[in-house]
Amino acid sequence: MNPTGAGRLNLDRVQRVALGVGVVVSAVCVVAALDSPQQFFRSYLLAYLFWMNLALGCLALVMLHHLVGGQWGMVIRRLLESGTRTLPLLLLLFLPLVFGLQEIYPWTHPEKMAEPALQHKAVYLNVPFFLARAGIYFAVWLLLAYLLNRWSSRQDQSDQPALGERLRVLSAPGLILYGLTATFASVDWVMSLEPHWFSTVYGMMFILGQVLAALTFVIVILMLLSDRAPLAGFLRPQHFHDLGNLLLAFVMLWAYVSFTQYLIIWSGNLPEEIPWYLDRTGHGWQGIAVVLIVLHFAVPFVLLLNRPLKRRARALAGLAVGLFLLRWFDLFWIVSPAFYGAEVSVHWMDVALPIGLGGLWLTVFFGQVKGRPLLPLQDPNVKRALEEASAA
Repeated sequence: MNPTGAGRLNLDRVQRVALGVGVVVSAVCVVAALDSPQQFFRSYLLAYLFWMNLALGCLALVMLHHLVGGQWGMVIRRLLESGTRTLPLLLLLFLPLVFGLQEIYPWTHPEKMAEPALQHKAVYLNVPFFLARAGIYFAVWLLLAYLLNRWSSRQDQSDQPALGERLRVLSAPGLILYGLTATFASVDWVMSLEPHWFSTVYGMMFILGQVLAALTFVIVILMLLSDRAPLAGFLRPQHFHDLGNLLLAFVMLWAYVSFTQYLIIWSGNLPEEIPWYLDRTGHGWQGIAVVLIVLHFAVPFVLLLNRPLKRRARALAGLAVGLFLLRWFDLFWIVSPAFYGAEVSVHWMDVALPIGLGGLWLTVFFGQVKGRPLLPLQDPNVKRALEEASAA
């Protein structure tokens, strides 16, 4: 019997469709890369960051749940764990970026690093050290994901309290390691696209974006799987209400950190800092900035203050879908001006490659979801909550 039970969402069919779309769209883009390799690698970086952010957000949220507890995490824990188990795929998908470094990063060209303003950064910005750091990041992420999933799987086979304590003890230093590696990865993979520019809150912006992407995604999947056993007998409006509150918190944190960075740079008015915002607030880019302010913060902020909306699964999932798509717009607004300058430019591969990689990522994700029960039934906290739900 399928451990996830029957439900209206046919995971086998979704997996087949995702694989077909992913393979076909990715193949078309690979063929197009023969004619325009530079554009391919630029678009590939944007697509890769989008899905990597989702996996890392799942890793952060599952550790946060183990550390602080709460029923909000019980209902999405299996989905988050499935998201972390896509990291081996993302390690494999990182390889094309290795071959396209010179098409993406200006610091790979010696004449660029010969500039006086960049010479002192050459110790850090060089290909061997860049790849070594990437190897360290993946080693940390894969190790954390492996231990979290291994001990969680063992918990399914026994109800030893020590396993839950072990997960909690790991999550405290794990979140610190995640914060450090995610920060340095955002500096290496994105900030270094414009090596003259720097920001001390850049990593936090990306971390909050990763958590937002993961949270919106699992809210949608949770709603779609809500009629499957054992979720069907456990889920309550209160669970979605708690997830809605958490979503509101991270929307506010993302807006706060993003505004803080803008305010500090605007107040400083330094020539090495302000070009980053000048490129992103003119010649059409300001339209995307306004969309992000209104639809990524203002509208969700107002809607998530509404208690009845947060208790309705479909309404909350609809809002989550919008925020999930806006995560791509945010990444596009951050990454693409580094390539195209002040003029807005959207290439068809900027849209196609996220779909192609997304098909591959979703194939692995749903394959992992099918492998385990949708609730950690042997977790003492889940068992207690199930007993309370049954009694009610």
